[in-house]
Amino acid sequence: MPTDDTPELLEIALAAARAAAELLRERRPPGVLEVTATKTSATDIVTAMDQAAEQLLVDHIRAARPDDGVLGEEGAAEPGTSGVTWVLDPIDGTVNYLYGIPAYGVSIGVRSGPDVLVGVVCNPATGETWAARRGHGATLDGRPITVNPVTDLALALVATGFGYESSRRARQAEILRAVLPRVRDIRRAGAASLDLCALACGRVDAYYERGLKPWDLAAGGLIAAEAGARVGGLGGREAGEDLVVAAPPALFGPLQDLLAGQAADRD
Repeated sequence: MPTDDTPELLEIALAAARAAAELLRERRPPGVLEVTATKTSATDIVTAMDQAAEQLLVDHIRAARPDDGVLGEEGAAEPGTSGVTWVLDPIDGTVNYLYGIPAYGVSIGVRSGPDVLVGVVCNPATGETWAARRGHGATLDGRPITVNPVTDLALALVATGFGYESSRRARQAEILRAVLPRVRDIRRAGAASLDLCALACGRVDAYYERGLKPWDLAAGGLIAAEAGARVGGLGGREAGEDLVVAAPPALFGPLQDLLAGQAADRD
């Protein structure tokens, strides 16, 4: 698709993300939310608000670009005919949303083929919005952002996350035991898109996680990369479900080597 289309795509993504954020913020009922389904395990939940937010995003995108495809965490899956696909996570951090923890995001990535061209992540609880266009840098609420210039892994604040299946979590705990003594400290926010955005604006220095789906990675991965991070997997592979490693260039190699030594891309 023509690169000149990306400003239009970004404006649509920003409007859709903000509309979904308002829905999630304003219509969240008090107390514990209703769990409507589970996915990979009993702790991997879907709420009625996940489904309502995804439908809002899909409706917004179809109204603006009816020929585009959509791929959503809660089941939206249409290939479209334009070559453009919108990759949607209506609530990244559903457990945080369920418990009223103000760390969850609406994540929208816009992909042409394998390339993510536009990414938007909005935290409804704070109103903060991160955005990026490929080749044009990343912003937080319209202000340019960059990763921290940290070069020593021992001084790096590293974000990570854990899977829902107990066997994977046990393996990730083993890896964490090896990582924790080698870095400044670990943070676990519970939303991959927000972790990647935290890296992009300097709130953490690096990030790794196994098990991310396309909707977890698309927007946040582009935002981190456009803010100066290197984003990849192990052994020269692309970032993906096996493992995502994201860090400033000087930290990427040492963190990747540490994780490779623990076979962090395998359960």
